[in-house]
Amino acid sequence: MFRRLIGVVVATILLTFQMFVGSATAMELNETIRTVTLNEQGETVVLSLKQVKEGKRLFNYACAQCHAGGVTKTNQNVGLEPDALAGATPKRNNVVGLVDYLKSPTTYDGEDDISEIHPSLKSADIFPVMRNLTEDDLTAIAGHILLAPKVVGTKWGGGKIYY
Repeated sequence: MFRRLIGVVVATILLTFQMFVGSATAMELNETIRTVTLNEQGETVVLSLKQVKEGKRLFNYACAQCHAGGVTKTNQNVGLEPDALAGATPKRNNVVGLVDYLKSPTTYDGEDDISEIHPSLKSADIFPVMRNLTEDDLTAIAGHILLAPKVVGTKWGGGKIYY
């Protein structure tokens, strides 16, 4: 009985701590931080806290196996950091560009279709993880990719930090 009581008390303390930390994190993601580029014309959009949370969850579910921390395991020369996304053709440093890429991926120069080797909606028959993703899900993932450098800093995408 005493062990069960201790277990309940410890679980309550941990859940309370987790809720407090989660609330503090959400408050730190103010509107300025949650503002990302929408399209190549430079329009912006403010991600909701729900989109931020869902984007991170979906990225971890569908993308992190190959892109943990924004690094591309199969090609470490091209990560998900802002400069790499901006250098792609078409540009992928905006929500519309990333969503388009997640639907039908192309090489970095935009010349060739790579849907047979990169998960996408176009190749959902090959990559089952993509089968149930909606347009809103893709937007949330894109938002996470664009928001992460603001939260993680230069470590996102494999950037080097010198101390």
